[in-house]
Amino acid sequence: MLIPKHAAYLVPPLFEQGKAADFKHSGRTISLAVSPRDDNISIHTSPNSWTSPHTAPSQSGIYPHEQAIYLSSKDQAPSSERRVFVTDTSVIFAAVQTLVKVSRAKNVGLSVMLALNKLANDYINFCKECALYASQNISRAEPLQYDADHYRCLWTCFSLFSLLYLPEPGFEDAPVGDELMEWLNTHFIQPSTQEGDELSSQDRPWEDPAFWPYLTRTSLRGLSKASAFFLGVLSKHPSTYLQGLAQQLSPLLTNHPRLHQFSAERDFAIASRRWKDKVKTLRLELDRVPESERDDGFENWWDRFSDIVGVLEGRGDVIKRVCVDLGADWKEVCSAWGIFVDTRLRRQDLPEIVAQVLDEMPPDPTDREDMIHSALFLGRPTQALSEAALLDVWLAAHLADLMEPIELIDSEPDDSDISLRQHYVVAYAEYLHTDPALWRITVDYMYSAGEVGRGMADQVLMRVPLCLESPKSADAAGEEAARIRAGHLVGVLKDVNETCFEHQREEIRRMVCRIAAQTFIKEKEYGLAISYYTSAEDWVGLARVVDLVLDEYIHFARLVAHVAPSLHSLRTDSGTKISAPGVFLHRLMFAVRFAEFHQRRASGDGQGAAFDVVAMFREEIVPKAWWAVLLCDALELLQNGGAMFFSSNDACLLIQKLEEIHIAVGQGGGDDFLPVLCRVTKRGEKHALQRLEVVRLSLAQYYARCGAIGVGGRPSGWSY
Repeated sequence: MLIPKHAAYLVPPLFEQGKAADFKHSGRTISLAVSPRDDNISIHTSPNSWTSPHTAPSQSGIYPHEQAIYLSSKDQAPSSERRVFVTDTSVIFAAVQTLVKVSRAKNVGLSVMLALNKLANDYINFCKECALYASQNISRAEPLQYDADHYRCLWTCFSLFSLLYLPEPGFEDAPVGDELMEWLNTHFIQPSTQEGDELSSQDRPWEDPAFWPYLTRTSLRGLSKASAFFLGVLSKHPSTYLQGLAQQLSPLLTNHPRLHQFSAERDFAIASRRWKDKVKTLRLELDRVPESERDDGFENWWDRFSDIVGVLEGRGDVIKRVCVDLGADWKEVCSAWGIFVDTRLRRQDLPEIVAQVLDEMPPDPTDREDMIHSALFLGRPTQALSEAALLDVWLAAHLADLMEPIELIDSEPDDSDISLRQHYVVAYAEYLHTDPALWRITVDYMYSAGEVGRGMADQVLMRVPLCLESPKSADAAGEEAARIRAGHLVGVLKDVNETCFEHQREEIRRMVCRIAAQTFIKEKEYGLAISYYTSAEDWVGLARVVDLVLDEYIHFARLVAHVAPSLHSLRTDSGTKISAPGVFLHRLMFAVRFAEFHQRRASGDGQGAAFDVVAMFREEIVPKAWWAVLLCDALELLQNGGAMFFSSNDACLLIQKLEEIHIAVGQGGGDDFLPVLCRVTKRGEKHALQRLEVVRLSLAQYYARCGAIGVGGRPSGWSY
């Protein structure tokens, strides 16, 4: 692929300007490694090979332990007009994929060929428009990445492919000469308009050395108007023989039968034979010219005129010699062959003729465009793709994408488990990936390239920056992050989610949800983290969020407003849509109830808080590691001198739980019951047991008060 040379800059730099000597003194050098899978390059520092082990300790102070690894690519990322080009043509590529998918499902043929022909023309038009845009001498916001000649090459190659391999339905077996000549005249304009203007401005243009080559080429290329004009000028030539011959030649060129002028090929063949008879008559007239009258003092006009008649007669040797004399190449010979030598030349017969011509007039091996043209003319699609990849991997990928449905190349994978089409599509997708912002179309190409491409696309999707960090400004990214926090699925996260659904990559969608949840955990947006872990059905991750929330239980009054709705929703959906394991649901329910307990206690609702404590223990949703914490938090309710919020049965339940803790600790099970309390108090197990002794005393006193009353506490509390 011919990529403009570009420099890669390491950011952040390895060393500041003017500090190269210090970098060298550190015993390091710059090394690189090329990926065996693609063309990516990793750049990193490494010890100099001459660095002695004995010098390493003295340099350890200036040799950082952590080394940055820079990832780059030999390809330059699409920019300027190229970025527009690859983006717009990706729409056509997507249409081709849809068409092929539908056609395979419905097993339709003729309509598919017509549609592929139209889509190929869309590619051709984009190449043409980009070539015309790049050729304009206008001021631009940024310089062109590719010049006009590059897009002209894409235009000529794609249009030739469409002409030879994707003709309109019904024209597959039609003679191809007219179409080839039209293609040649469109893309390789000869003779130039300037030459014609210069000759037409002269009174005696036949005296100019460029006159006969100009007239010969216009006749060869079927440019009848220009030929007729200069044949008319010869009416002033001093030779009466030439005047008469020119008068006979002009209508022959003007009325040369062309296939598109006839509704039936048979009529075209009849008209061509009659026209050939007239050419024979002209040859007889030409041969009657005396030898002494064949030179006008400036040129042997008879030889030149004879060459033109020889071309019209369809003499292949004359056409080849004339093209060599004119500086034309093999393409002009092959195009003229279908016009003059074999007017019924068909596409399937073209490779044989082209091979004969190329034996005498080989293509230019240094001209990549010419090599692609020759491969297409010869009916060698695999070789054409190989040459196209060297010109521009875009061309190879999109040609291969059209070649496979029409069975020009094998659709079956080779020994590397990838087909030829998939190989070039993946190569192009890797080129697109040099610009991470083009990830959407990058994965579209990759997902169309079999298992290998799908695996690569999965990796790209999992690494798309989701931009979920808290907004620090009022820019678009900040507004997007704020909307996500408001519960909306927007921005990059929405695009990634939709892409996963489109390509049926459920596992990747879940992975992206996990990544989003991890980002929200860092931001302490636990409610959003719970939602995304739930969407990913990652119950281990969900449990981790719950643990984090519980670890910050002193802030529950603040967190509950954000976390509780997500947890309630999950608990509500657990019986229908979500298959979370029961252990995780119990932890989620505990998180909600524990948060509500703290909220009620902070708001002064002692009765409600006491009810929460007892209910959590009775429903057995309190993890053992939290028993001690919950009992300590209930101490405030037990020591309330003005009200009794627990019944005697409730007090017995709390005493029972406390005794279980003491028994377990006595048997060496303190790690199961005391770790959270130790972490909360930031003291050891001894201090935690002292805290529980206070709870034991308060419970004993509370139970004694219940016994004195005889009936236990009342639901609304009891003052005395």
